[in-house]
Amino acid sequence: MDSVLNSASAQLASQIENHLHNIYCSFEAEEVTQLVSDLISIMRLGSVEQLPTPYKNHWSQQDIIMITYGDSLHRADERAMNTLHHFLNEQCDGVISGVHVLPFFPYSSDDGFAVSDYYQVRESVGEWQDIQRLSSEYRLMSDLVINHGSGESLWFDNFVKGEGVGHDYYFTASPDDDLSEVVRPRTSPLLREVETADGLKHVWCTFSHDQVDFDFRNTAVLKEFVQIFRFYLDQGVNIFRLDAVAFLWKEAGSRCLNLDQTHEVVRLFRTLIEYACPNAMIITETNIPSRENLSYFGNANEAHCVYNFSLPPLLLHALITGQNFYLKQWMMSMPPAQDGTSFFNFIASHDGIGLRPVEGILPDSEVDLMIETMQNFGGHVSWRALDDGAKKPYEINIALFEALQGTTDGKDNWGEARFLCAHRIMLALEGIPGIYLHSLLGTLNDHERVEMTGQFRSINRHQWDYTALEALLTDEASHHYRVFSGLKDLIAIRIQQKAFHPNATQFTLHLGEQLFGFWRQSIDRTQNIFCLNNISAEPASLSLSDLNLISTQDWSDLLSGQHYEDLQGAILLAPYQSVWLSNTIG
Repeated sequence: MDSVLNSASAQLASQIENHLHNIYCSFEAEEVTQLVSDLISIMRLGSVEQLPTPYKNHWSQQDIIMITYGDSLHRADERAMNTLHHFLNEQCDGVISGVHVLPFFPYSSDDGFAVSDYYQVRESVGEWQDIQRLSSEYRLMSDLVINHGSGESLWFDNFVKGEGVGHDYYFTASPDDDLSEVVRPRTSPLLREVETADGLKHVWCTFSHDQVDFDFRNTAVLKEFVQIFRFYLDQGVNIFRLDAVAFLWKEAGSRCLNLDQTHEVVRLFRTLIEYACPNAMIITETNIPSRENLSYFGNANEAHCVYNFSLPPLLLHALITGQNFYLKQWMMSMPPAQDGTSFFNFIASHDGIGLRPVEGILPDSEVDLMIETMQNFGGHVSWRALDDGAKKPYEINIALFEALQGTTDGKDNWGEARFLCAHRIMLALEGIPGIYLHSLLGTLNDHERVEMTGQFRSINRHQWDYTALEALLTDEASHHYRVFSGLKDLIAIRIQQKAFHPNATQFTLHLGEQLFGFWRQSIDRTQNIFCLNNISAEPASLSLSDLNLISTQDWSDLLSGQHYEDLQGAILLAPYQSVWLSNTIG
């Protein structure tokens, strides 16, 4: 046994050493050896019992993640996290397996993404015991806001004073540095002047001036975040969302995006958590063009999951235009995720509908058409700065239910059908589904919150009174009831199908512009599901003979229950109707 332990521990030390050599190329061997020892100690990996199993899928078709803020639901005299827990148990029993609680830490801006204390739970949300209780029943995903921290934190105060923890945590640069190639997601100036005890400094702010970037060239920063990983694991977190990680490493004269050191840091984190907790996962949040996003899979040695960022804008475009050309072209170009990795599919989130992920996929004219349509439906547009100082649309801010209330021709009566069609497509695709709370509830645009905060993203960050919400969810006349019931019914069907395993085979079908379809086959090849979707406001017909169904098998629609005996006949799909045509399996 001792030899096994020694072998596993030796391999862990060797892996960490290789990562560190690639990150800190100029370090002497003694420095790397000491850092290896420090990281092993912080993660409490002094005696490793076994090697992680490579290429292991930590998920199945039964995994559905709900995305929410910890305080999106409120009930009098109850901590918000407990209200959320009650909602999950009372309203979502059997359909939600995990929950992504967006930053629940003290913060100074950006609704939680300017963290001022990584080791505390925000008082308005709850306490660590609430987090632990939730994680005992659901897979818990937490953000690790790793690129930047609050400009109003103790760490930053110490930076200004030049002493104490955090005094050397932040990235500084000179206005004279070559910053012309730096990729920006915002229009604010990159550098912020700060008067410190050591004189005037210019801190690096990829996002806002209250979100100051960390300096991972300093190994104290690396060790601090490894300590945070360990602390969150102890609280029950086992899925880590690395927020804005693509910007983590900076070098003057470069794009400061997706640099080699950034990828190596992600690989290091994966190694550490796989040894510390074999079922823990890393998911990278990289709102960038599709090919760059896919690079964070590495060779199944970086992120376990990547956000499928191109899906929301492409699916939205298909449903408001009634044409699937660009969605289908993108689908055909997507490589299958190898074992040990998976796509994280979503079509709405706390942020907007990102437009960078469709660069090179959707022509500018189609993006402009989509923006105009969303503005007509009450949405807003956020911008980013280009190298030449010009601006380009970065994301559309709108509640998804409102975004799908019409087409490019204007609003119509097919909004609910179109909205459910979007989710039937998302739930059937290769990958793990993530459903935003406000999509699950059919929440509308919150214009009052936008006015209150001055932030366009607030349009899709409504806070519900839970008692009022409960009444709506039992009122059959309410669209909230119909949406919630419809989505729960869909999920209940989805989680029973082996062909919907996140890594099951997927092929895109060619059924014309009006019908968007794909085929899924279970890993054991016993179940086949043809996912057929009419993405237009007009009826559509499909000949079953075009699908080449095996005539010796029984075929039926999982959604309607209709059985198909004449495999030479036709299926007539109403506007925005979907069919999950499956063979019978034992």
